[in-house]
Amino acid sequence: MFLTITTTGTPERPATDLGFLLHKHPEKAQAFSTSYGKAHVLYPEADDRRCTAALLLEVDAVALVRKGKGKGRGGAPDAALAQYVNDRPYAASSLLAVALSAVFSSAMKGVCNARPERAAQPLPLRIEVPALPARGGPELVRNLFEPLGWTVTVEPVALDAEFPEWGDSRYVRLVLESEALTLAEALRHLYVLLPVLDDAKHYWVASDEVDKLLRAGEGWLPEHPEQKLITSRYLARRWSLTREAMERLELVRLAEADDSEVEDIDNAVEAETEAEEKPTPLAVQRRDAIIAALGASGAARVLDLGCGQGQLVQALLRDPRFTEIVGIDVSIRALTIASRRLKLDRMGERQASRVKLFQGSLAYTDNRLKGYDAAVLSEVIEHLDLPRLPALEYAVFGSARPRTVLVTTPNVEYNVRWESLPAGHVRHGDHRFEWTREEFRTWAQAVAERHGYGVEFVPVGLDDPEVGPPTQMAIFEMGTAVQKTVNEKEAKAA
Repeated sequence: MFLTITTTGTPERPATDLGFLLHKHPEKAQAFSTSYGKAHVLYPEADDRRCTAALLLEVDAVALVRKGKGKGRGGAPDAALAQYVNDRPYAASSLLAVALSAVFSSAMKGVCNARPERAAQPLPLRIEVPALPARGGPELVRNLFEPLGWTVTVEPVALDAEFPEWGDSRYVRLVLESEALTLAEALRHLYVLLPVLDDAKHYWVASDEVDKLLRAGEGWLPEHPEQKLITSRYLARRWSLTREAMERLELVRLAEADDSEVEDIDNAVEAETEAEEKPTPLAVQRRDAIIAALGASGAARVLDLGCGQGQLVQALLRDPRFTEIVGIDVSIRALTIASRRLKLDRMGERQASRVKLFQGSLAYTDNRLKGYDAAVLSEVIEHLDLPRLPALEYAVFGSARPRTVLVTTPNVEYNVRWESLPAGHVRHGDHRFEWTREEFRTWAQAVAERHGYGVEFVPVGLDDPEVGPPTQMAIFEMGTAVQKTVNEKEAKAA
């Protein structure tokens, strides 16, 4: 990976002052170790009138794969694409952004004791990145850099120069020019926007990334017209972190407009309001009810069928009673998000041995599902077309046959209590149906009878006396229906 930073000067203000600003001497070639390779700083040209500093990052592809365990750490699935054969060593990405921050950390902060006045002044700058992934194309590149004061030259790179009819790749050659920005501002723009354009990161994006984004975006991100896209992509599309960052950016914008401090704006809400107890989200109540039912059943090995983004799997991992947890979902994207949520690539060996994620469809029998103590179908059945329910029923109750099965689904009668839900609408656009309590009981009792299970029903959430709970849960236990029938016959015979 490679980029150059060029400036011009005069005998009075020589261009070689760039060496002082970057804290790297123009007459030396220096090398710095990084987690995934070696960064080199060198000067292809350096005199009073023109000086160019180059950053060359040699990526250790083997270390990249080994440290990421072949999964593409933190949301960069193509960071380990085809193991060692991939484009990562050649196209600018978050690897280069991290190297930029590590090698030029003082310059990025605007610190230069030798030339403090130069560090605070705009410079004539020309930055070139020969190979840059641009998910969004040249137009997005211009939309990101031009509002910051750059003159942007962006040239698409052909898939193959010998076959122009194949069209352009998603890579571009980028040249940025400006005389109105300081070097620190330029470096901060690159640090944020390189991974934004790549739309991926090679490491796990945690909550501290919000602080990094706000520090690097100080002075320009709050007013950027593409603020939302930048924030979302930089934070690997993690909605909770994106929301936190957007809220903090709005506080910054309000404080600047009011010529006050962020702390003054943030503390404007009265203490009584902050102390108000927030209601427990229904999703949390649902997970708590499922974990309580699993605990009561004595299950140790649990299937989460239709695990989605792994929220329940994550909650089960916190409870040592569950020695093996398997998440199954038909969506590769959902499983990728679940893997990031669980931090599988950074999990200790003992903890990692307790959890597995598989792709699979519940419409087909699957031998991998056999032999488990319990299975959970949490908010799953309503996403299937009704004609496909018998296939799911057989795959779970007829083939896998766990001792305990928990099924949760929305109670459509409760929908009238949702003020934000228009009359006649289901709770989610992908719901194929939503059942009344009677419809759910009828289905569950028929399933239990056909497959030798007993079933009981538990409300989840506030049990409204008129319309019931928001979520209804059926707890199936193998053999209890058979035992109940035997006991009834014995009683009649007596």
